[in-house]
Formats: sequence, structure tokens, C-alpha cells
Amino acid sequence: MLNLSKATIRTDLSKLGILNYIDAKPKVGYFVGKWGTPNREEKFRLLQMKVGDLHGVPVIVRETTTIQEAVVALFLENVSNLIVTDEDGDLAGVASRKDLLKVTLGNPNAATIPVSLVMTRQANVVTVSPEDTVLEAARKIIARQIDSLPVVVPSDSEKPGEHWKVVGRITKTNIIKMLLDMVAED
Repeated sequence: MLNLSKATIRTDLSKLGILNYIDAKPKVGYFVGKWGTPNREEKFRLLQMKVGDLHGVPVIVRETTTIQEAVVALFLENVSNLIVTDEDGDLAGVASRKDLLKVTLGNPNAATIPVSLVMTRQANVVTVSPEDTVLEAARKIIARQIDSLPVVVPSDSEKPGEHWKVVGRITKTNIIKMLLDMVAED
């Protein structure tokens, strides 16, 4: 199927055998070696890790927060975006550095504008639940080219599925730190 000679395959398989990635037994065949097994277990552990095990504390502001207060919160907390909630504490949107920068440049009245006028609305916000896998969260972060995702659970409101309570946020930094910790264990 691969259009390779037996000599080529034997050479590659012998190199993998020498490096202990595979083992071979006569009349049995090839199977995962000493170095292949831990990587599989680590990969399986990574695939099974849930967002709820990793997410951090969300930085939340209300819809009525002014742009000036939002910018101060953004820099004091050293985050790339703020999660915006309504008066009931449900997710209303996300305000990023870029959103806040666009409105403040050359606008002397920006300090009094509420953050709800510049945020990305809840309908357009990508979220994850605590039960989603970290791999799924990472894929969403990469696909949307964003820095973090709000971690949400359904609200206790009368319209389930439309209202979300924010329980955390997962960031690129959280995911990279987890990967570094996994590598450091070895």
C-alpha cells in the first residue's frame, strides 16, 4: 500500500526498536515499546482532562460599568478581556482590550460610556462548560484566535439555555501551564 520495499520498512522498524518505541517478537509481530506506553497514557490523560479541573477565576464587570472603570480593572487584573454580566449575574458579553482601545482613542467622553455599548454580545461569545475537555477548549481558542473563554453553567432563570452563570475562565496561559506541569512530572 505504501509502495515501500521490505528492506526500507525493516530499517525503519529496527530503528524504532532500538529506540524502544516498539518491540518485536517472532511470530507475534510489533507492539508498543517501553517509550511508547507512557506517552499514550499521558496523551489519554490530556484528552480526558476537563475544563472544570483547570479554569481560573473570572474577572467580571457589570454592564453598567464605565469604560474608564473597565480599563482600570483590565490593567489591575492583568487580563486580556473582561467578562460582562447583567444585573442578575448572567453572562451579557465580553469586553476585550481591543474593544476598549477602539472607543477610548480620540474620544473625550469615553470615560462615561457604559461597557455594554462596546462589548461583544453574549450571542457572539464562545463559551465552554466545566464538563468540556481542555482539548475542546484549546480548539475553540485557536479557531477563534482569542486569548480566553468564559466557563459557564446554565442559569437558574426561567429561560434555561439562554442565560448562563459565569463560573470561571480558561486561558491560553492555563493550558500551556498545564502542559508544562505534565512535562515537568517526567
